[in-house]
Amino acid sequence: MTTSFGQRLRAAMDEHGPLCVGIDPHAALLEQWGLGQDAGGVRSFGLAVVEAAAGRAGIVKPQVSFFERFGSRGFAALEDVLAAARGAGLIVIADAKRGDIGSTMAGYTSAWLGSGSPLEADAVTVSPYLGPDSLRDTLTSAVRAQKGVFVLAATSNPEAAALQTARTVDVAATEGQTVAQRVARDVTWVNGSAAFDGGLGPVGLVIGATVDRLEMGLDDDVLTGTPILAPGFGAQGATPEDLLVRFGAAARNVLASESRSILTAGPDRIAVTIDERAARYREVLGG
Repeated sequence: MTTSFGQRLRAAMDEHGPLCVGIDPHAALLEQWGLGQDAGGVRSFGLAVVEAAAGRAGIVKPQVSFFERFGSRGFAALEDVLAAARGAGLIVIADAKRGDIGSTMAGYTSAWLGSGSPLEADAVTVSPYLGPDSLRDTLTSAVRAQKGVFVLAATSNPEAAALQTARTVDVAATEGQTVAQRVARDVTWVNGSAAFDGGLGPVGLVIGATVDRLEMGLDDDVLTGTPILAPGFGAQGATPEDLLVRFGAAARNVLASESRSILTAGPDRIAVTIDERAARYREVLGG
């Protein structure tokens, strides 16, 4: 029997903890690892991270842009990394941040979530800033395909705060909501019964670990049953203890995304580093 994305994600987090290992082959990291600044370099980098993460963490997140910069060969390298990660039993989130309308968004959905697609992942990140309703078909397609979608809500980059804390004008509401809160409410309805059964739904939110989610209007009620992809751990300053400090009752739904803090360990120590970081997160959560 095919399990939903939320069920697969919950199982991975229960077994390995919340650590999500970013696969971000920056030019500086390729140099540090002794790899070429080309498609072959990002392919070797990505496959090495997958090998190190398998059995130690439950989730990986390839950053698409670092492969895309090498054109068709870069995409071919990404295809190999995605396939290897899924073959290793990892939950794979393609960090592509796609966002558009109509048939264009349908094309992105098919590319990243379509069964048998060369770029098939378990979930993809998307942008709601052409209007949350522009994602409706993507969200429903993800549910049908047993896939996941992570919608940008409150991102960790400081220049986003002015937009995401702005108040909406809604004649149906007695008072405006923040943009981040409006996005969350307009997409997480898809999670439906999963939220009430204590499980995770297929639609998650991206909420930076270094932002004040309550200031953004993202309280525990909004986040019930919602997977949270939280960049900002590690090199950006958030610590494993911030899982509880920042997310409180929602902490067990959080995917703690770390990239540079793990990847700078280099090819010889990355496996040990993943082990150590994963264990620390489990310890903080009491698991």
